[in-house]
Amino acid sequence: MKITKEEALQYHSSDRKGKIEVIPTKPCLTSRDLSLAYTPGVAEPCREIHKNLEDVYKYTAKGNLVAVLSNGTAVLGLGNIGPEASKPVMEGKGVLFKRFADIDVFDIEVSSHDPKEIIRLTQMLEPTFGGINLEDIKAPECFEIEETLKETMNIPVFHDDQHGTAIISCAALINAVEIAGKKLSDVRIIVNGAGAAAISCSNHYVHAGAKRENIYMFDSKGCITKDRKDLNKYKEQFAQNKGFPSLEAAFKDADVFVGLSVGGVVQKEWVKQMAPNPIIFAMANPDPEIMYDDAVSVRKDLIMATGRSDFPNQVNNVLGFPFIFRGALDVRATSINDEMKMAATLALARLAKEKVPEMVFKAYGGEEFTFGKEYIIPKPFDPRVLWYVAPAVAKAAIETGVAKIKEMDWAAYEDQLKERLGLSKEIIRGMVHKAQKTPKKVVYPEGEEENIIRAAHAVYTDQIAYPILLGNENIIKDEIAKIGYDLNEFTIIDPTKNKKLENYALEFFKRRQRKGATLSDAKSLIKKKDYFGSMMVELGDADAMISGHTTNYPNTIKPALQCIGVKEGFKIVSGLYIVITKKDTYFFADCTVNVNPTAEQLSEIAISAANTVAAFDIVPKIAMLSFSNFGSAPYPESKKVMDAVKLVKQKQPDLIIDGEMQADTALVPELLEKIFPFNEIKGSANVLIFPDLGSANIAYKLLARIGQATVIGPILMGMKKPVHVLQISATVDDIINMTAIAVVEANHQK
Repeated sequence: MKITKEEALQYHSSDRKGKIEVIPTKPCLTSRDLSLAYTPGVAEPCREIHKNLEDVYKYTAKGNLVAVLSNGTAVLGLGNIGPEASKPVMEGKGVLFKRFADIDVFDIEVSSHDPKEIIRLTQMLEPTFGGINLEDIKAPECFEIEETLKETMNIPVFHDDQHGTAIISCAALINAVEIAGKKLSDVRIIVNGAGAAAISCSNHYVHAGAKRENIYMFDSKGCITKDRKDLNKYKEQFAQNKGFPSLEAAFKDADVFVGLSVGGVVQKEWVKQMAPNPIIFAMANPDPEIMYDDAVSVRKDLIMATGRSDFPNQVNNVLGFPFIFRGALDVRATSINDEMKMAATLALARLAKEKVPEMVFKAYGGEEFTFGKEYIIPKPFDPRVLWYVAPAVAKAAIETGVAKIKEMDWAAYEDQLKERLGLSKEIIRGMVHKAQKTPKKVVYPEGEEENIIRAAHAVYTDQIAYPILLGNENIIKDEIAKIGYDLNEFTIIDPTKNKKLENYALEFFKRRQRKGATLSDAKSLIKKKDYFGSMMVELGDADAMISGHTTNYPNTIKPALQCIGVKEGFKIVSGLYIVITKKDTYFFADCTVNVNPTAEQLSEIAISAANTVAAFDIVPKIAMLSFSNFGSAPYPESKKVMDAVKLVKQKQPDLIIDGEMQADTALVPELLEKIFPFNEIKGSANVLIFPDLGSANIAYKLLARIGQATVIGPILMGMKKPVHVLQISATVDDIINMTAIAVVEANHQK
């Protein structure tokens, strides 16, 4: 995935600066709310906590709050760039905590290189946080800081640069050694690098069963041996009586190479000298010690992992720290000990051997993988990691006596973990992965617009689609140059000068000649970009069209309907929005096209919505909404909805659908089950069909503006070929998401 400097800077600087904000979790609207949130009401939890300090977990956010703390001395591959420059990374770490484990984070950047000052400051933060994640602090100071804090604090302290890579790479190593037909206690391991990660990895490997005398570590001065006088106490742990004269020499007959150093230091010829079924973990980022293609080209029996997502077996710290802290926080662990770290390692190793479910295949574009040389560790976006690793860590904490909560209902805990993130929120990422598997040509009639160009660049570099920009060629090229993209990444067509203009006009005339159009009209209209783009899709020169960034909805739909038309078996088109709330994802229809649909039209909208939702690999449960529940208010408006339900059941009896019902009935399972037990929807509905355009449009816009829901769409349903209409001034992300949806739809139709 290619990300430009300009894109990265815009991402961090647009709208609210940075990547995080603090949002209240309780109402704070009325004077009564304020009295509860602050004075005088806040005095009551203060008194309770004063009497019993453990109640701080009951009345405050401490139990789900982690500090990501750094002094900026070893930031990524950037080195000692200082605390201010490290802040984007620490904010990013906070985003990962939240995204993968629903843990809240305050990032804290410390202006000090003195370990004692950092230790004292961190100790004073203990009343605020449930845990401390030390980040990007250079060795050897990081060892002293973590050791002292673990000894003196009663909340978990974890230096991810040391232990994260150790935990995850050890899981990969356990499985790799098994596949290679060897024993961890027998293999000779070469470690290039002697910083925090390398020393922690080596110690963790020993804890897992490797022999210390079989680990040969190299730093910038060569092999670490006992005759060297420049070693700190951490390197001395791995000093050998006799070493190797060079890294190259160490490769001969070595079983394992672990790289935690810099890119390009290993040569293909060295790999040839390794023992049978060798293992290489080249984890320098972004450039590994040896590139995957180079290494496997000389050893077909090689098992290899890197830190990169574009090669098999990615060792990514995100597989560790969110879930380790999740488990530790949930049992109120006072520390993260070796047993908890090993529990995480073994859980990851075990998960890699489990049958991979369909939802994970689909998340990675349908690519299938099973335990073996190219799949020795779970994928970073495998949602199962949360409920495999967190409970394992929590159990280890209880068993080793560092947990304040001594008993857990493990089945209920697993369900709680699954509920925290809401798997339905993964649907857009799943669509992107599906699109990447088989990209299609997507035409953008508004090719002169900056956001369209930015989105086109992203979908091209991320291999989601092959974008085609329509518009004045000079204007588009000037805009691309101004942004700083490569012109070769874009296909540009000026409709007024294209050689297919005449043919498109004739084909359009054939479709409209009995509907009042003349050939002259056709030649004039086809020069308009939406008409030209629609004919490209209709005649197969593009697979899908995305438009509407600068034009109103009717003016965008009309050319598509005239050129392409409605899908066979349907009489209308309709619009669907994906509405992602904090807990769940819903699908709203029709929010954009049909003002007051008939019962027949409502049935079409429901069937179109069901088909669209099924394409997201979600089982549609459809509620036909009204102001009444199952005949409680027999007015023409509600009877229309009742009739629509009957029509859908006649056309597609296998669909889960019921109504008419009120919105709260559709969304509150207790109401459906207790008051209306005869209904066909179990749980809550996820597809909401509104009785008219007014109610649908108002509902999704209120949720977007007041309810702070993420709204994606509209997805235009019922077209013969994929055409989707953007909201005016859609963001780049909106355009990328709609493109992915269009590509998947095009593949589905083919």
